[in-house]
Amino acid sequence: MSTLERKMIQLAGRFSNFPAYPLADVPQIKRDLIAQGVDVIDLGAGDADLAPPPAAVAALSEAAAQRQMSRYPFQLGLPAFREAVSAWMRKRFDVKLDPWREILPLIGSKEGIAHIAFAYVGAGDVTVLPDPGYLPYLGGTLLAGGEPHPVPLRPENRFLIPFDEIPADVAGRTRIVYLNYPNNPTAAIAPREYLAEAVDFCRRHGAILVYDNAYSEIAFDGYRPPSIFEIDGAMDVAVEFHSFSKTYNMTGWRIGWAAGGGDAIAALSRVKSFVDTGQFLPVQAAAAAALEAWDDWVPGNVAEFSARRDALVTALGEAGIAAPSPAATMYLWVPVPGGGSEEFARRALMEQGVVIMPGAALGAGGEGFFRAALTQPVERLREAALRLGALL
Repeated sequence: MSTLERKMIQLAGRFSNFPAYPLADVPQIKRDLIAQGVDVIDLGAGDADLAPPPAAVAALSEAAAQRQMSRYPFQLGLPAFREAVSAWMRKRFDVKLDPWREILPLIGSKEGIAHIAFAYVGAGDVTVLPDPGYLPYLGGTLLAGGEPHPVPLRPENRFLIPFDEIPADVAGRTRIVYLNYPNNPTAAIAPREYLAEAVDFCRRHGAILVYDNAYSEIAFDGYRPPSIFEIDGAMDVAVEFHSFSKTYNMTGWRIGWAAGGGDAIAALSRVKSFVDTGQFLPVQAAAAAALEAWDDWVPGNVAEFSARRDALVTALGEAGIAAPSPAATMYLWVPVPGGGSEEFARRALMEQGVVIMPGAALGAGGEGFFRAALTQPVERLREAALRLGALL
């Protein structure tokens, strides 16, 4: 072979199965529009403009000044963080967890949700996942070599996965079921009897129930989302994931945790030991402080999201766009007023300078809807609604 000849480098087959990440070109379009003087209102990503708890900021600063806090965290992490998580789970859900065996610090819940598939999924194995849904469910499955089985979330099923409609040959090969309630993007909530069905399905089929509970604290009008561990038998099959990103406005801090039975937590920890060395210890100290400030700080933050929800639902209605009022999450899941979701979102951005998430970008089952995040002040949300109404 001459020095000028070279065999082509091939990407792995699994790589070609990845969809494009939602609105990957939007950040550049947004920058271009702003450079042209356009006033852009971004309701796309679930990244609120609100501040994190002052207690977390103070704890981060104090911990970062301590030399020993710059060492490798490893999977053990900061003992005080594990203990704070255990205490909070007990207080919030009346669920008792061993901080050393049944809790695992994460670099944001996203990485843990993606990585757990590496412990349980291989060639020929199936994961059941919501469509539309959070893309790490799909990404973790594909990276692990598994076969995703997306189930459309339909209004007639209250945006719940109907387990009785899963084909027997799929159910028999299912290794993971991904559930997320309160749900992103549909904002649906799941009754306890449905969660009991999910636990029963996983027990019967030897599957892990990955329960993404990132929105457990952003709930309105007296609704209190449960932990999956409040359901009988869940500790045998479930791993629950929590995040500081939404509840505490700490999206960029990248901190969360997994909770579950000792064997499942050990399996995830073993996978992670090969791909990361743990989250920065001062961030874990800050997260512990945030949990300890829950009583004083979280209700006010949730009240702000509630006011934003009410304002956007009302303003969209006045603009001619019917938007259901959700019981939880920081999103509205809105039927597209004519046309496809991607076309509507593209027009919203290019013609009105409003960023929204087309439902189809989160899975084919999301077609016909768009997601609007409550990430801007009330007046900006009202302005965004007026602009979206102008598209009609």
